Formats: sequence, structure tokens, C-alpha cells
Amino acid sequence: MDDDFFLVLFHFIGLLPLLLKGTKTTIMETGLLHLHNLLRWIILILLLVSIYKSFAGWKGQKAFAAGDKKVWLMTMIAGHITLLLGLYQWTIGRMGIFTSGNQSFSDVMKNPATRFFQVEHPVSMILAIILITLGHGMAKKNVSDVEKYKKAFRYFVLALLLILVAVPWPFREIGRPWFPGM
Repeated sequence: MDDDFFLVLFHFIGLLPLLLKGTKTTIMETGLLHLHNLLRWIILILLLVSIYKSFAGWKGQKAFAAGDKKVWLMTMIAGHITLLLGLYQWTIGRMGIFTSGNQSFSDVMKNPATRFFQVEHPVSMILAIILITLGHGMAKKNVSDVEKYKKAFRYFVLALLLILVAVPWPFREIGRPWFPGM
């Protein structure tokens, strides 16, 4: 078969960066990284709204509303989209595990920036998305409305704390800009 066929095939399945290891960053990689960074604001806003709604429902002894379920669903969807973009970055992005050129796990752990982007950030964010998913899952549980709000509130707060700790804020040594590309 023709070599161009394989390049097109690898490009469509996301393996082209592996073939081009060591080359310049593509516009697509930069765009995906910027989108991943911008989505953190959407997640934070939706998570704060979810926390507020679950706290108000818990303390106000309110009946569970369809609007609460929709907000929790939107929070989960934004989290999962960001997770997918993050998994792309984690595997074959700029500092991805397959493209960074690190030879061993000890090399990764010795470099603070690489350790953050290949270990600390992904693990923390995956746990945060799991907690957000569990919070949304409370909407489907057959428990009292107060219990739904109470457990969802706890899951969302824990997710928010993990996200705040694991985001590469601009004031950190490994920081990213507040609004990427601007």
C-alpha cells in the first residue's frame, strides 16, 4: 500500500504525533490545549452553581428539582469533555507520556513540571471527574431529596478542591495563563 495512506490513517486515529516525535507543535495541538484550558472556567462556574444548588436544597429541605438535575448533568458533561481533551494531551500532547522523550518513571518524577503534567494533574483530575460523576449520579438515586442534595454537595466540594489544587494556575511554577491564547 501507499505510504500516504498510512499517514492519513495515523492522522485520523491520532497517531501522527507519535510518528513526528520531536517536531514542532501543530496548530491542532495548540488549539486543543487552549480549549482544554478554557473549559476549566466552564467547569468551575458549573461546579460552583452545582455546589450552591445542592447546599441550598440540603439546608433548605427542598424537593429535588429537574433544574438541579440539568445543572448537574451539564457539569458532568463539561467535565467529561475536558477529561477527553486532557487524556489526549496526557498521551500524545506536548508533554504527553508517549511524546515527551522521558526514558523512565524516575526521570518523570525528578522533573517537577513533567511530574505535574504526567502524574499529579491527570490523577487529580480523573478523581475530580469521578466525584462529579458521582454527584450527578445522586440525581438518579432512590433516596430522600435531602440525602441527594447532601451527598451531591459533598462530592462536588471534594471535586472542586481537587480541581483547584491540580490546575496549573499562572502563579504556580508550572503555570498556564489565566485565559490561554490571549
